Amino acid sequence: MSKQVKSLIERETAKRLKGVDAVAVINPRGINAIKNNHIRRKLREKGLRMTVVKNTMAKRAVSADGASKLKGFDTLLEGPSAVIYGTASVSTIARLLMDEKKLDEKIELRGIFFDGEVYVGDKGVEQVSKLPTREEAVAQIVTLILSPGKNLAGALKGPGGRLAGIIKAIEEKAPKE
Repeated sequence: MSKQVKSLIERETAKRLKGVDAVAVINPRGINAIKNNHIRRKLREKGLRMTVVKNTMAKRAVSADGASKLKGFDTLLEGPSAVIYGTASVSTIARLLMDEKKLDEKIELRGIFFDGEVYVGDKGVEQVSKLPTREEAVAQIVTLILSPGKNLAGALKGPGGRLAGIIKAIEEKAPKE
């Protein structure tokens, strides 16, 4: 491959990975074309992409971008590699990969890289899949913020409700007697 072609591929890979802060790497060997298209379709529905890369060119593309958030993910690049990246949260990527792994044991999960951390192999991907997505984390925070107010409202409403129940019971008995 000529130097010009390599340079073009590096720039294209750098452009695709620009602004991406998390990637997953799998081994595409052993995945037939039908399964490959099926995986890519599922990824596209979630806003993700899968690109088969040449390891040295991917390493150069990441190191060429001085402010890349992906420095260090090259430890996952060994042998044939397909990089999965996109706008979805890293736990969404991991969950999707774990689902695919359950359907087809031939898929080799190399790992996931985000926040400067490398999660290697099936265990690493499984660990990341248990993390909450951005939406789930926001929901948990909102629940935690609202729970003291909910508890206070319940504490204020509880005794008044019991008192109203007692008064109603007395009122119902009064006309009978």
